[in-house]
This record gives sequence, C-alpha cells and structure tokens, in this order.
Amino acid sequence: MSKRVYCVAEFLPKEGKFDSLFQRLQALEPNTLREDGCIQYRVTRQIQSPFAEGKGFPIVFNEIWEDMDAFEAHCQRQEIVNFFQTFCLADDGLAAEWNVRVFSDEPNHYDAPKTIK
Repeated sequence: MSKRVYCVAEFLPKEGKFDSLFQRLQALEPNTLREDGCIQYRVTRQIQSPFAEGKGFPIVFNEIWEDMDAFEAHCQRQEIVNFFQTFCLADDGLAAEWNVRVFSDEPNHYDAPKTIK
C-alpha cells in the first residue's frame, strides 16, 4: 500500500456550458502536472457504454497525488482557488454542481468514513 491520494472531482455544467467548462478544466492540466507530488491529473468526459451505465456528473477529473500534503497544497494554489471562485461559486459560473472526494488504497486508513448500514 502507499500514502498516495486518489481524487475524483466531478462537475455538472450549467445548461449549454458543457464545452466551456470542459475547456476551462483542461486549461488547469499543464500547470498542475508540474506540481510537486502530482502523479496524474486528467479531466475526462463521460462516454456511452452498455457495460458502464452508472449515474454521476458528466465531467470528471481523475487525480493521483503522492500524498495528502501534495493534494492539499494543490487545492490551495491560487489558480485552483480562482477556478472554484470564478467557475463554481460565482452566480455566473459554468458549473451547476461539483463533488470532490479523495480516496486511499490503504485498507485501514485512519480517517475513512463509516459505511452506511
């Protein structure tokens, strides 16, 4: 196992804003890939398959970070803060909703959420 952090950041664009939001998210890739501790940082869009019909937001970042410190440093970078303020939190932003979650591959991670019964 590792100290790696796996992040899934999902975005639901506002009506008619899919391409604009996707392009803004793609623009974050080059600088982020140069950050210390960034192993993978790729924005993807959902495609159709009869073998993968799950529900979720149609734009997803798949991220892998060396450790939690690297992930949290990324989240505090001005470029990322500005993205969320401008395109997610602002009334005239491009995202209707977003959901960012982090995961570990350690089976006994100390702060894992409790399972729902």
